[in-house]
Amino acid sequence: MKKIILIILFVSLFSITFSSYKNDFSGITFAQTEEKNYNHGVVSSADEVASQVGIDILKNGGNAIDAAVGVGFALSVVYPNAGNIGGGGFMVIHTQSGKNTTIDYRETAPSLAGRDMYLDKDGNVIMNLSTLGHLAGGVPGCVAGMLSALEKYGTMKREDVMKYAIDLAEKGFKVHKRLADNIKDQQENFNKFNSTKKIFNSSVKEGKIFKQPELAETLKRIASQGRDGFYKGKTADLIVKEMNNGGGLISYSDLENYKPVEREPVTGSYRGYKIVSMPPPSSGGICLIYLLNILENYDLEHFQEVPEVVIHIMVEAMRRVYADRSEFMGDPDFYKVPTGILLSKDYAKLRMSDYDP
Repeated sequence: MKKIILIILFVSLFSITFSSYKNDFSGITFAQTEEKNYNHGVVSSADEVASQVGIDILKNGGNAIDAAVGVGFALSVVYPNAGNIGGGGFMVIHTQSGKNTTIDYRETAPSLAGRDMYLDKDGNVIMNLSTLGHLAGGVPGCVAGMLSALEKYGTMKREDVMKYAIDLAEKGFKVHKRLADNIKDQQENFNKFNSTKKIFNSSVKEGKIFKQPELAETLKRIASQGRDGFYKGKTADLIVKEMNNGGGLISYSDLENYKPVEREPVTGSYRGYKIVSMPPPSSGGICLIYLLNILENYDLEHFQEVPEVVIHIMVEAMRRVYADRSEFMGDPDFYKVPTGILLSKDYAKLRMSDYDP
């Protein structure tokens, strides 16, 4: 029976440590991954505090989806630079019955968005307009997506899953160095927005307890009212008011009409392992399988003593994958992605046919 790998974010093929001199490969090592078996479950996230939430949920009888959603909401508190409820995401699910599925809850463009909204009158890109400020934000999908997963595939009540995140926001948590450094690094941008700098400022220091009472109230509304506690009512009022004040586009109808989409995963294989991953609009799943389809044709282990050869193969493979990513990837609701071709092992061989070692 073939082993199944569920890919949510990425797979690291090698652990490479570069020496200080860019042309000296003597400092490069290839780490061996030890295969381990876990009887009860594994939780991994970008923050230890959030991961502990997932562990506690599993210990209290929750399943993997309960834990994932609990971790997701906890990350909105302890990992605000990437885990916030104002963004979007993807979820890859493998059920106990063997079903593989995915949920796409990436942000969507507001209904008033236009093709040229980030261009000046001459058709040139206006710097930072698509990455900073009110026009940079899409209609948030995290809340709808995580609640959808919980309702369909989870086992616990919403209030029980979310209580951990609410406690972390209300009672606070100890700030670690990475968060303090991230806030310090982004302080210039934060200072441009009054509501942001009020929370993320120099008072958030390593080792101090960081409380976010307003976020706690927002999470409480979601816990008690479900998606209506975010996409309608007070939270929706606050979002639309901020958009109007700052020249943004997100409206009440944008929020109310947001819906996550359940999609068939993309699948592939690598040396006897089955890969199940996220389909478009994520490019990660296709790119991962495409890259592995290329690397499968090379005996990388044979070249461990000659790391520059492995690096050359990896770079050339990634270069081709990312060239096709730029050319062919898009949102399947608006663009027909040639998924079958990009996942083809024959196509992977064809793309490397001009590789000159």
